Amino acid sequence: MISTPTALSIAQELLRCPSVTPADAGALGVLETLLKAAGFEVHRVTFSEVGTADIDNLYARIGTSAPHICFAGHTDVVPPGDDGAWTHGAFDGEVADGLLYGRGAVDMKGGIACAVAATLDYLAANGGQPQQSGKGSISFLITGDEEDVAVNGTVKLLQWAAERGEQFDHCIVGEPSNVEAIGDTIKIGRRGSQSGVLIVDGTQGHVAYPHRAANPVPDIARLITALNDEPLDAGSAQFQPSNLEFTSVDVGNPATNVIPAQARAKFNIRFNDHHTQETLRALVDQRLAAACGNRIRARIEWLPSNADVFVTKPGAFTDLVSASIAEVTGRTPDLNTGGGTSDARFIAKYCPVVEFGLVGQTMHQIDERTPVSDLDKLTAIYRGVLERYFA
Repeated sequence: MISTPTALSIAQELLRCPSVTPADAGALGVLETLLKAAGFEVHRVTFSEVGTADIDNLYARIGTSAPHICFAGHTDVVPPGDDGAWTHGAFDGEVADGLLYGRGAVDMKGGIACAVAATLDYLAANGGQPQQSGKGSISFLITGDEEDVAVNGTVKLLQWAAERGEQFDHCIVGEPSNVEAIGDTIKIGRRGSQSGVLIVDGTQGHVAYPHRAANPVPDIARLITALNDEPLDAGSAQFQPSNLEFTSVDVGNPATNVIPAQARAKFNIRFNDHHTQETLRALVDQRLAAACGNRIRARIEWLPSNADVFVTKPGAFTDLVSASIAEVTGRTPDLNTGGGTSDARFIAKYCPVVEFGLVGQTMHQIDERTPVSDLDKLTAIYRGVLERYFA
């Protein structure tokens, strides 16, 4: 059999590219070289938008027919922080005591490396094609714009692919889904995210003459309490209850003897499938109006959001991934929708998608790292997914 690169060697190459978002730093080139050599048709696509950085993206496919499974992910990483605080260089890709260190080792260059290694090994064992019959397709949809604003990445790459006639049947995003050990969690959905600013207007005045002013500070405190006191919902079959969290209160007033003219409070809502962005905004606006009555002058400034709620309901595909996990680890994964948002929210509009990758305990931390043995396990799981998918 033809020798193919290991997940460790691929991950080390990727980690040595300092691709702090929005920089690519050669990371996509590493993947392009590997995939082209394996027979993939590879496209590099750059997207732009006013006020944001140009972003390089990669789409690669082998095969031209269904069934079509896609591996998706991102090669951009968050900044490493204090370089001197790292035990091993953030972009050195060093292995020490069985651990691979580097920014992106977990989130998510390690996961991409495992998917590529598994795919190349699978193809080498199957005559260089997804199925020996010649049917089936495998693709990679990789962006450099996930850790920042996420406007010139996956969302536009999916639109570009759709305009080319690409159709995906299923997708795996290699985000670090596991909590404590490889195989403990598959993410089958994510809550939506909606941010806003609560604005309460008052009348500025001297603190010695409060009857000549209207203080917005007590009013905004009452409204925060009112909006927090009543739950948005009780959760659903696949999701925990939606939650509204206030994150700051600001009056822009450095003086101690002046009643401010306005108070503002920022908040974020993580919402489940009881709501859409539109119905959620309407519900909160309605509750605010009721809390204000005829006395308090307040409004919400809703911020733009592209983070919709989604869920891939358990079925044949989640069963297939779970079976591959059980074969390698002996674990039955929890099908979970917790955590923050990811690019899977964009993919869910095109095909069923799950997230399964490495253990996320050290992502975004100093000394981000993963056991090399976890890379081997994840590669074996992805390989098992391909074998079952094209059986």
